[in-house]
Amino acid sequence: MRYLIKFSYDGTNYSGFQKQKGLNTIEEKLEEALTKINNGKKTTITATGRTDKGVHALCQYGHADIEVNITEKKLKRAMNSNLPDDIHVIETKVVPNDFHARYNVKEKEYKYIINVGEYNPLERNYVYQYNYNLNIDSMKEAIKYFEGEHDFRSFVTDNKEKENCIRTITYTNIETNNNKIIITFKGNGFLRYQVRNMIGLLIKIGENKISPDSVENIIESKDRTKASKTAPAEGLYLVNVKY
Repeated sequence: MRYLIKFSYDGTNYSGFQKQKGLNTIEEKLEEALTKINNGKKTTITATGRTDKGVHALCQYGHADIEVNITEKKLKRAMNSNLPDDIHVIETKVVPNDFHARYNVKEKEYKYIINVGEYNPLERNYVYQYNYNLNIDSMKEAIKYFEGEHDFRSFVTDNKEKENCIRTITYTNIETNNNKIIITFKGNGFLRYQVRNMIGLLIKIGENKISPDSVENIIESKDRTKASKTAPAEGLYLVNVKY
């Protein structure tokens, strides 16, 4: 039977979501728990996507096929009993066998948090400690250029010469809360490092080093070297996934 599993995690102590030999990963922990519940049969999880080292998730999904007879509530309880405290299953539910946690996604939402106030050591793993003022008005102007369907090749760190880098961003927003800047992106999908690279460019604009309308030219260039450096992982959260 196929189950859709909704879960959250603190990515601080993990080398990203995806399994990597010899490294501590979220996918590995989830599959260890599922395999134990599934009477020791090797059980894999297919997630909506893979977050990088240090990135957090308030709402992530994955599907898994389990042969033992178990209710949705008992599966949630059993998984949480076998997971470390920094990974938590929020909900499980039975889905059709042809459901796919990645391919059926309609929208993903990411948020990035920047502290422009005094350095806060307690938040160092959860908020980017930039600790200087930024030009919020310029950043708000610039972020709108990301909306719509674009080839985001300029914001992908890996060599993507042969990969389709066209994605649609449906919503962007920048808000402030005390000394925090909260940046939101919603879209039909995001490439590896794309959000962090877009944030890096917004920070550069907030530093008044380039103009807000430079975003349009950088997108059209399809050249990674034209954009800015990648923003740190700790400020990034996968907030929601819609099917």
